[in-house]
Amino acid sequence: MDVNHLISQYGYLALFFGCIAEGETFTLLGGVAAHEGLLHYGWVVVVAMLGGILGDTALFFLGRYYGDTILKRFKKHQTQIAKANRLIRKRPVLFVIGVRFMYGLRIVGPIIIGASRLKPHKFMLLNVIGAVLWALIFVSLGYVGGQVIAPWLHALDRHLKQIFWVVLILVLVWGVRIWFKRRSARENN
Repeated sequence: MDVNHLISQYGYLALFFGCIAEGETFTLLGGVAAHEGLLHYGWVVVVAMLGGILGDTALFFLGRYYGDTILKRFKKHQTQIAKANRLIRKRPVLFVIGVRFMYGLRIVGPIIIGASRLKPHKFMLLNVIGAVLWALIFVSLGYVGGQVIAPWLHALDRHLKQIFWVVLILVLVWGVRIWFKRRSARENN
């Protein structure tokens, strides 16, 4: 199994689904893969952007229709949700574009925005702008970071089989040890 071949073949698809769900890790890795020539930088940005747009749009509409019910379940966080709602009303542009960059709000942020009754067309425009900025920044960071990471990845790739065998042997030894302990415990009972 060649990891480079798998990335080249399925990289864009993995990037797309990863950006729907989480994002930053996948965009950074996409940038590293682009640096390595396994994926094209421009397509990585476009795919990350599309995945981010789709994921946040789905969460926005989930919040629009079921947000109040969902957000009531976060009893401990009602103060923060109320603060977020005030910020959305006061500075919707800043909040919608910035929510992608706010740790801990990546998933719940668009739900809060949807529940706040912000107009869908306004959300969509700001969501696209935010996704473009987010994809460009994180893919570029991965691409530039690839210069630092690439030599390490090449060394890891060369030693991957040896690492696999060492880990497998350690797991087997650990498993046999546990088996002997359990067997001994059963015989003593």
